[in-house]
Amino acid sequence: MTRRLVAKVAAVAVTAFARVVTGVRPNWVGVLPAPGPRVYFANHASHGDFVLIWTVLPPALRRRTRPVAGADYWQKDRVRRFLGRDVFDAVLIERGRAARSADPVGRMTAAVDDGSSLILFPEGTRNMTEAPLLPFKAGLFHVAAQRPDADLVPVWIENLNRVMPKGAFLPVPLLCTVTFGAPLRLEPGETKAAFLARAEAALLALAPPATAARAARPTLSPTRPANTP
Repeated sequence: MTRRLVAKVAAVAVTAFARVVTGVRPNWVGVLPAPGPRVYFANHASHGDFVLIWTVLPPALRRRTRPVAGADYWQKDRVRRFLGRDVFDAVLIERGRAARSADPVGRMTAAVDDGSSLILFPEGTRNMTEAPLLPFKAGLFHVAAQRPDADLVPVWIENLNRVMPKGAFLPVPLLCTVTFGAPLRLEPGETKAAFLARAEAALLALAPPATAARAARPTLSPTRPANTP
């Protein structure tokens, strides 16, 4: 089989596996699936987060939706390189400044200009804390500023961190949901801090009440300097 055909078969296998293990279902509460460049920005607690978003998108949209992912993880070995490049068509970003050969925001906006949608995790890394969200990095703001016509759609992924907890070798079957909220755009004159606070609030609004309530507990909030992507 050709590489492209193998990639298509692998994509079907990945989405089928995700459905069987998680029973994942989409919950479109603030927006409907539609063509056109979008940036789906989501909470991040597992390496499989973008797979669930990818899985619940209609096939026509899935083919034009690219996850933004760390190059260091997806280029570690041949299998990951094949999955990242050929199956998911990921936009790979060098997370360490010293390793960067191109501007991360430039890579993302180029993909949007090409007609692709993106799956972006503004926290920048998996959230292993008790806080609902880590502080957002600035990448989402820069994409919004440079491509103001793109819809920024908040997406809350529920339960996947319990399906595949850190250190586990086998997934634990649990039902997962992927909730899509109303899209945002950068408002005229809106500052980076104000926009990121609004984006965080829009994402938290989609979380279950018990999860969202933890955001009001300052002792559980992590302190970490915000960086560019």
